[in-house]
Amino acid sequence: MRPKYAKKNGEKIEYLQLSDEVEEDGGEAQRLLEEEFSRKGKSFYEVFSLRGIRVNRVDPGFISCSFKVPLRLTGRDGNLANGAIANLVDEVGGALVQVVSLPLCVSVDMSIAFLSQAKLGEELEITSRLLGQRGGYTGTLVVVRNQRTGEIIAEGRHSLFGRQASKL
Repeated sequence: MRPKYAKKNGEKIEYLQLSDEVEEDGGEAQRLLEEEFSRKGKSFYEVFSLRGIRVNRVDPGFISCSFKVPLRLTGRDGNLANGAIANLVDEVGGALVQVVSLPLCVSVDMSIAFLSQAKLGEELEITSRLLGQRGGYTGTLVVVRNQRTGEIIAEGRHSLFGRQASKL
């Protein structure tokens, strides 16, 4: 489903088009969605997939985050969707290597082992560690685990490429 656009106060905003069966509430859901996306600087992607990530700790070469599995990212079986897990690996792994004042790094390769399932409402811990760096190429290891049981949900290796900071 491609995002649709609307104008609000002369500004173009992105919103999700709802199916006809959702319109039974008199358009209230549509109004709430438009209100959410009209906040400046927010995209559909940020609101839908990244909302709820909490950063717990940041050290050089290490990031720890927590995330409660929301309904919007689960499949029919009530488990966190594999695409949502891949997105978490991409975002948390990429956040580790971003340098202020340089262009964003781009993902070159991701390899993810899906080892278990995360259920709706479970609290996850997502850690990212720097594996190494050579030139503009950087590797990270991202582990997604159940915070309560310690069980590993997924483990991903994420490679990124970006400009290096000047040595001058």
